Amino acid sequence: MTLKFAPLAVAALVSAPAFADGSKHRFDIPAQDLAAALQQVSAQSGAAMLYTEQAAAGKSAPALHGEFTLEEAVRRLISGSGLIYTIDGSGTVTLRPSENRQETTTLGTVMVSAKAIYDTTDPYNTDYQVRHASTATKTDTPIMQTPMSVKVVPQSVLKDQQAITIEQALRNVSGVSSGLGGSGTFFIRGFGSYLNYRDGYKSQGEWAHTEDLENVERVEVLKGPGSILYGRAEPGGIVNFVTKQPLDQPYYALRQQFGSFDLYRTSVDATGPLNDDKSLAYRFNLGYQSNHSFQEFGGNERLLVAPTLRWNISERTVSTVKLEYSKIKELGNGRVPLLGNGPAPIARERNLGEPWSFTEDEYVMLALNTEHDFNDRWKLRHRFNFKNYKQTISAIHGSSADPATGNVGRAFFAQNTDGDDFQHNFYNALELTGKFATGFVKHNILLGGDYYRTDYRATMAGFGSNPDFYDNSNLYNPVHRPAPPTILPGDVTYSNSTLPWFGLYAQDQAELPFHIHLLAGLRYDNADMYSSSSGEFGSGRSPDTHSERVSPRGGLVWQPIPEFSVYGSYTENFGMPGNFGLDGQPLPAQTADQWEVGAKTELFDGRFTATLAYYDLTKRNSPIAGYLAYTRALGEAESRGIEFDVSGELAPGWSVIGAYSYMSFAKTIADETDPAVVGKRLNNAPKHNGSLWTTYQFQQGDLRGLKFGVGMQAVSQREIGFYETAQAPGYAIMNLMTSKDWKVGQTKVTAQLNIDNLLDKTYNASIYSYGPTYYGNPRTFMGAIKIEY
Repeated sequence: MTLKFAPLAVAALVSAPAFADGSKHRFDIPAQDLAAALQQVSAQSGAAMLYTEQAAAGKSAPALHGEFTLEEAVRRLISGSGLIYTIDGSGTVTLRPSENRQETTTLGTVMVSAKAIYDTTDPYNTDYQVRHASTATKTDTPIMQTPMSVKVVPQSVLKDQQAITIEQALRNVSGVSSGLGGSGTFFIRGFGSYLNYRDGYKSQGEWAHTEDLENVERVEVLKGPGSILYGRAEPGGIVNFVTKQPLDQPYYALRQQFGSFDLYRTSVDATGPLNDDKSLAYRFNLGYQSNHSFQEFGGNERLLVAPTLRWNISERTVSTVKLEYSKIKELGNGRVPLLGNGPAPIARERNLGEPWSFTEDEYVMLALNTEHDFNDRWKLRHRFNFKNYKQTISAIHGSSADPATGNVGRAFFAQNTDGDDFQHNFYNALELTGKFATGFVKHNILLGGDYYRTDYRATMAGFGSNPDFYDNSNLYNPVHRPAPPTILPGDVTYSNSTLPWFGLYAQDQAELPFHIHLLAGLRYDNADMYSSSSGEFGSGRSPDTHSERVSPRGGLVWQPIPEFSVYGSYTENFGMPGNFGLDGQPLPAQTADQWEVGAKTELFDGRFTATLAYYDLTKRNSPIAGYLAYTRALGEAESRGIEFDVSGELAPGWSVIGAYSYMSFAKTIADETDPAVVGKRLNNAPKHNGSLWTTYQFQQGDLRGLKFGVGMQAVSQREIGFYETAQAPGYAIMNLMTSKDWKVGQTKVTAQLNIDNLLDKTYNASIYSYGPTYYGNPRTFMGAIKIEY
């Protein structure tokens, strides 16, 4: 092994305080070999660079122009290279391959004792904490300097927990509860949402559906209103799935999972450059899953294919195109109807639906992102996304049972009855970011505009006059139908809707003396809805709706020492439901506002982070969901509470991620339509909700690479509906995992086993406001073999 020591090491030791405190340097480095780029960083900053020839061999670095701290410069140069770095107290930078992170590394007379800092895009990254996030501000901002509560679930947590659903990922975030089982809906801070975001744009239209996590690198969750940057949004929070991007260094992975109820899942991840100068790079992700269910005639089949191509058009212009195809089919109907004041106590494996019941979600998505750096301070970014989505349903449901007889009145529902339904979602955004100073104030501004449009056609049958659409089953002696009812032409309702949405927004992140950070933002929204329908319930055009609003946001962070900050913020939110009530009239636009204060800390050289937040969130005109449609808008509801989130490394090899929320108040505070609902606790808003997950991996000796993990999730009682007439009991479950990895030549092999719900508890995992609940999985085993090289 040949050790490279940058020539300005002596100067670096003399000038270490100039860069060890995070001061910025001017860099002007063209795209070139990584070794040459590191030498120029050393020359232009005075920092010593330690690395081996083998570590830098064959690797390239992008251009670096502008003012950066030493850490920012190194992080940008080695992004996607498979290297990690440490910076000691004198400012000396040491680089080494990431797959050797568990080895104690000695280079010359320098012992690496600092924490290795990983690129979050590195597939070998095992860190539980992420120090920067973009969802709250649309800029790469340290979480410590963000005046909102932000939680990141990184890929290392998703891997350790073998999370394959949205619900599994979000159980690591405080204040989040599952919504309608398996549909990708959830509740944040007491308010429901089905709007997911993907790489910063809204990826769903008007129909809730789940999405696969196979090409997701991490999940970023902004707690509280986010419409100021994203347009139409639910005020509880923004869930943003950050997807995997092409890397400059080749990486290939194959994983085979197998588990309870005949679960089989195959995953492929491949990335690398396509030409010698690495101006073209690709990423390909594939996931296929097939499984039965713990319930009768239940099951799941899902497929995701996601290729991505990145083109470095020049040193300052990058364009990325992404294609996704997804098809997910859920069989059976696992709903548990309401009986009296709670879920019916039926056997967990019983299915009151039918063997022919199914829901199928299918979409094709195309995304094009282009970024151009005018110089080191100003950047233009354009994002375009098109998604063609179709949902097909054939099911029969019952929401409640007769306490005396156990009979369940059921009703049939079908969607996409002629096979020609569609939902086209268009998204366009143009954003300009810039950095400049006015006196002693440093500014980071964002100016943007976005246009979002949904066009959809839906054909639905159910709840009409056809008597064959209705029947009775029984909780204790189910009666099943051999086939779905025949749908006659007169049973079908045809709907066509268009929802255009336009917005302009501005944001300034200002850095003041004395470690004070200010954030101010403003957004103008202009939204319309046009709809028409024909069928048994009448024909004609619904009243057009138009809404516009200006919404502000402001926040303050004081970070007196690097390890601690306090913050406060005020945010308003604007959302248009895009739906109609049972009277056929459009529901009014939703508005919300929130006050939040909190404190954040980074300990153990940034390896461990924690956030404590108190919020007060009020929402107006929240739609109440019924079986097929929203019934009406709730007047005004408010939630208040405390949230605590932690993640990171407590000691070498010992990682933890935890969340706890205490929602002390979550009630309807005003409603002109029905005063009886005022003062009642909100649907699916548990007072206590928490989770804790921790792993330990041996760092040396014969047990090196062996990992054990244990976790727990606990949720208190939840209201079903808005009148405090029925409740779902609380629950607590425990999960375990173990894994072992070893090297076979240049290949890394990992064997893993997870056990969820170790004690085999029977519990209601998710609920919906009009009555039904869903059982959580019984004790399940999932094994995996993964090969990486």
